[in-house]
This record gives sequence, structure tokens and C-alpha cells, in this order.
Amino acid sequence: MALKKTRIDKYLWAIRVFKTRSLATNACKGGKVKIGDTKVKASQMVSIGDIIEVKKGYVTYTYKALEIIEKRLSAKLVADKFEDLTPPENKVSKRMPSVFNFPVAQRKQGTGRPTKKERRSMDQLHEDIDAWFEEE
Repeated sequence: MALKKTRIDKYLWAIRVFKTRSLATNACKGGKVKIGDTKVKASQMVSIGDIIEVKKGYVTYTYKALEIIEKRLSAKLVADKFEDLTPPENKVSKRMPSVFNFPVAQRKQGTGRPTKKERRSMDQLHEDIDAWFEEE
């Protein structure tokens, strides 16, 4: 017998959007979970076909409930219980740059203190990074 409805916090935990059910509950309390265009409480019932929006950090994820589950399953089994409608460009946050893309001023160990020219170029790098953050 398939379930027709379940609590939104249980569902988000079961499909592995949140690591714990209490995190899912707190997200609902904080207004970070919507069904349709309405912010929901943790006790809100979700049914098949509902569009769920979850804001995590700077990214808003969108899911469509295809099958209702209450128990946490393995990631492989859970994959067909919902549809991820989040556009790929939204998954990579534009406001949170990757730390792997930042230029880093590095010096070889044992080369001593930087010269005046090297120090100025490191300072300029830091100013450029700070300016980049202020633009966002």
C-alpha cells in the first residue's frame, strides 16, 4: 500500500535533502521550505505532484514529489521518488565563489622574506579579491 501524504519534514529527510529530520524541521520553521508559493510548517502534508522549494545557503532547490516515502532509504532507491527541477546554473552559487578558483600568493619554503616588489604584488592581489567581493 503506497502512502498518499506525509509530513514535509519527514519527506525531505527521507529523500536526503537534509541529513537529519530536525534540520528539516528547523528549515521549515525558518521559512526556507515552500510548497507551491506558500511557506510551510514542518507538519504540512506533502502529496504526490507537489512542487517543493528548499533554500539552502544561497541556492534554492526545486523538487517534485513523485512517490511518498516516510522512511530513509539508500540513495539509489530514493532517486526515483522525486524529480529534481533545479536548473543546473542555480546549483552553482554565483555569490559563493569556489576557493579553488582564487589566485593564491605562495612562496617557496626557505626563500626568506618577500622583496618590496613581491610584497606590493601580494597586496595588490588581496585588494583585487576584496574588490571582487564588494562588487557582489
